[in-house]
Amino acid sequence: MSTVRLTMAQALVRYLMAQKTIIDGETQPIFAGCWAIFGHGNVAGLGEALQPVQAKFPTYRGQNEQTMAHAAIAYAKTMDRKRFMAVSASAGPGSVNMVTASAVAHVNRLPVLFLPGDTFSTRQPDPVLQQVENPHDYTLTSNDAFKPVSRYFDRIHRPEQLMAALPNVMRVLTDPIDCGPACLAIPQDVQTMAFDYPESFFDEKIHYMRRQAPDTDELARALELIKAAKKPMVIAGGGIHYSGALNEFDQFVSKFQIPVAETQAGKGALPWNHAQNLGTLGVSGSASANAMAPETDLVIAVGTRLGDFASGSRALFHKDAKLVCINVGSFDAIKHKAQPLVGDAKLTLAQLTEALDGWSIDSDWVAKGEAERQTWIRTCDVAMSDRGTDLPTDAEVVGAVLRSSDMSKDIVECAAGGLPGELQKLWRTEHSKGYHMEYGYSCMGYEVAGGIGVKMAKPDSEVYVMVGDGSYMMANSEVFTSVMLGQKFILVVLDNRGYGCIHRLQTMGCGGAGFNNLLQDCLTANGAPAPKIDFTAHAVAMGAKGETVSNIKELEEALVRARASDTTYIVSIDTDPLITSPGGCWWEVAIPEVSGRTEVQEARAKYDEMKKRQLENL
Repeated sequence: MSTVRLTMAQALVRYLMAQKTIIDGETQPIFAGCWAIFGHGNVAGLGEALQPVQAKFPTYRGQNEQTMAHAAIAYAKTMDRKRFMAVSASAGPGSVNMVTASAVAHVNRLPVLFLPGDTFSTRQPDPVLQQVENPHDYTLTSNDAFKPVSRYFDRIHRPEQLMAALPNVMRVLTDPIDCGPACLAIPQDVQTMAFDYPESFFDEKIHYMRRQAPDTDELARALELIKAAKKPMVIAGGGIHYSGALNEFDQFVSKFQIPVAETQAGKGALPWNHAQNLGTLGVSGSASANAMAPETDLVIAVGTRLGDFASGSRALFHKDAKLVCINVGSFDAIKHKAQPLVGDAKLTLAQLTEALDGWSIDSDWVAKGEAERQTWIRTCDVAMSDRGTDLPTDAEVVGAVLRSSDMSKDIVECAAGGLPGELQKLWRTEHSKGYHMEYGYSCMGYEVAGGIGVKMAKPDSEVYVMVGDGSYMMANSEVFTSVMLGQKFILVVLDNRGYGCIHRLQTMGCGGAGFNNLLQDCLTANGAPAPKIDFTAHAVAMGAKGETVSNIKELEEALVRARASDTTYIVSIDTDPLITSPGGCWWEVAIPEVSGRTEVQEARAKYDEMKKRQLENL
């Protein structure tokens, strides 16, 4: 047997470089590179292994461990999980900073390989700098925090353990069901240890998507429910994108004229102006989809985990409505008392289309869907038009950005706050990748870094990163990285002077008093107003170009200059923190049973009423 002597870190990198995939008939490395911030836990081992191969396996340096991992996650999402990245940080706080990002990847079922440096496996120099010692269990390190937010976790104590660990890493990263973050904790001394690895361990390996056909009995039961329905409705989830089932989905809903509502992850499965597309569903959904939902007699959910925002906390649909869940994972397919139809969306939808030939739904239901759709389009047109007021709404800003974009190729990206609701309702895309939202974990601080990952995956698209002042303040340092790497995006910062989304929830939804959300309601020195932040000057100081505007007309003019810019361009604008566009439905946020505020008592009464409807559906 032919062998090659390598350090564990060298073997790790060489193995990753040997993993390939085929996209559009072209064989490509499945890893698009590695993000890394070096420290004493990874610089001497992994850093030394990465340096000689950077031409073929690039290493990108971020400014924060969490946000550079967000860039990797955004890349994998934009690539529909076909390609992904590794992320490494040093032992201690650098690695623990990545735990939040691992949770983002886990919730959204997105592949990323975390390579946190770890303490010495030999334990001889303990306690070392940044080591967390646990007297009750000395095997624990701070990297054990990755365990609940990883799909696969391992700690490499001997270099030859890679031969068992790395195939499992690839299993998880490429599996349509178990897909998510994999974590290999790599002690800094073990990274430098050598072993005679078999040459065959580094043979090129091409990974193909596994497609599971639906079970015959489950398919029959699902068909029985579908054929009995007169007012069906389809929920489009992110699994349609990851399965590559866009054509099959279009053929299915078009042939039978079934109204479609989109989740955050499913948006873009149909073009915005498709005849069956009602818009988005649920708490931040369209008035059209939410008007149809309570009347449907059958919901066909495709590739969605049916989170509370989509289901209106399980109170949106009628208690007697049936549910068929098409999902590659049984864990999601059985939710909400559904009839599961476990299988790949591409294969399953094609079989359903063929088996339902000759079936039709109520023509009045089709007409109602079209009427609701047209009414909603007009509502959105009004919401996105310029009112000419001193403080524009988020919807007006969305409208200006949308009019600036090329709907056939450009991308909007966002993650948290009030903007995901406005964008879900209002953004219009004609292609499947035109809408990028991290809303499974709704992680503030994802936006700026995510823009880099999206741009890396789609370099020919103009990427609009829309972010509120709160999220920008949480994580903005990757603006510098985007300039350094030449990954240009247009950054639109909407400044409503605080956490406007949660302020609205606090005061309008829960009956509370304004407190600790808008800056005007926060504790300040001597009661003085909080300072006004110049977001443009801040981003420009990191190398971006940009300007501050005061109204929608100026915004539209600035966006023309932003598109012409050869580097990341910021446009900041003050917005109204209180006004949102129409649509939406109830969302369960627990209201206090006891309060001295009349407004809270009234909110609690409404809450109790909706809980009764929710319980009927459980």
